[in-house]
Amino acid sequence: MNDRLLKMGIIGTVIIALCCFTPILVVLFGIVGLSALVGYLDYVLFPALAVFILITIYAVIRRARKT
Repeated sequence: MNDRLLKMGIIGTVIIALCCFTPILVVLFGIVGLSALVGYLDYVLFPALAVFILITIYAVIRRARKT
């Protein structure tokens, strides 16, 4: 369970970080025609990044206590 939680946290953090700090979603929304929503991405991406970082930290702490 712990390894799965750690993998989920790391993968989620990497994906959200890529979407936050590179224009991947901006270009994608522009292509699809949803460029009006680009201004609201920060309201979703930054809390999601925080949640995935907390999941990763929690999994690392549980793994350290287990050993």
